[in-house]
Amino acid sequence: MKRLRLLIPVFALLAVMLACNFPSFGRQAQTPTLPPLEQTLAALYQTASAIPPTPTFPPVATATSAPQVSPTPLPPTATVVPPTAVPPTPAPPTPTSPPRRSVVSNATFMSPAPTLDGDWSEWKKVAKEYPATNVVFGKSEWQNEDDLAGSYYVGWDNTYLYLAVKVRDDRYVQTSSGEMLYKGDSIELLLDTDLLGDFSSDRLNGDDFQLGFALGRPEIASGNPETYVWYPSSKSGAPSGVKIAARYEGAIYRAEIAIPWTVFGITPSRGMRLGFALSVSDNDLPGNAVQQSMVSSAPRRALTDPTTWGEVVLK
Repeated sequence: MKRLRLLIPVFALLAVMLACNFPSFGRQAQTPTLPPLEQTLAALYQTASAIPPTPTFPPVATATSAPQVSPTPLPPTATVVPPTAVPPTPAPPTPTSPPRRSVVSNATFMSPAPTLDGDWSEWKKVAKEYPATNVVFGKSEWQNEDDLAGSYYVGWDNTYLYLAVKVRDDRYVQTSSGEMLYKGDSIELLLDTDLLGDFSSDRLNGDDFQLGFALGRPEIASGNPETYVWYPSSKSGAPSGVKIAARYEGAIYRAEIAIPWTVFGITPSRGMRLGFALSVSDNDLPGNAVQQSMVSSAPRRALTDPTTWGEVVLK
């Protein structure tokens, strides 16, 4: 009995050992592999649960695109607006830059200087002829362009301002002289030597000139041409250095005049702009010293208002 009791533990130990090696028990031993599947599912669940952070990308993209889309167009818009507003910026200078509301004549640079003989042939080759046909005084006395009409060329060099004037006049009459020469057939020049300096001034001042030219007395062929300065009054009288040559051909006379720039006290330069009006006075009454009518290059010519004159540009 004692031996049997001693063997029971031995048999129990053997049974346990055999149970560990038995195949069916081996399969059950692998069942603990289920926990890894659960862990895998858990991992998948964690991955799935990790997906919600992924949707955070759209807000990020939205936040990224929003600054890029809206602010980006704004700078160009702000940049484009100033250039659009730039053209009006030059507007302030416009009161002094546009030509006056009248005729703008171009003065040709004369090289060589014209021959002063009353012949227009050389002018026609190099300069443009402008009309002086606007009746600005004595409309009741003016009959037609056969009675009085004019045209002219303008030229210049560093020494002189040149005028070439043609006048259609059915009768030449000049019996006056000096400050009264305008009461006979004569030519008048108005010149504003500081056009841009007093562009809007409607009153005469020291830089405005009024000159008169008589081509001969009592006839052009008689000679005795004369120049007179009426304004500025401080320079009134006969200026020195003016040259005049004229021809009378039936009902037309032509004159070439050279006026030193020193008379005006300015130095000419290419591109210079000067207030300008050329006019012609007429008297058809030999026994009377009277200004009957006047035609001008400036339609609104008023002696005392330089803004009614035209302008000349030295080319």
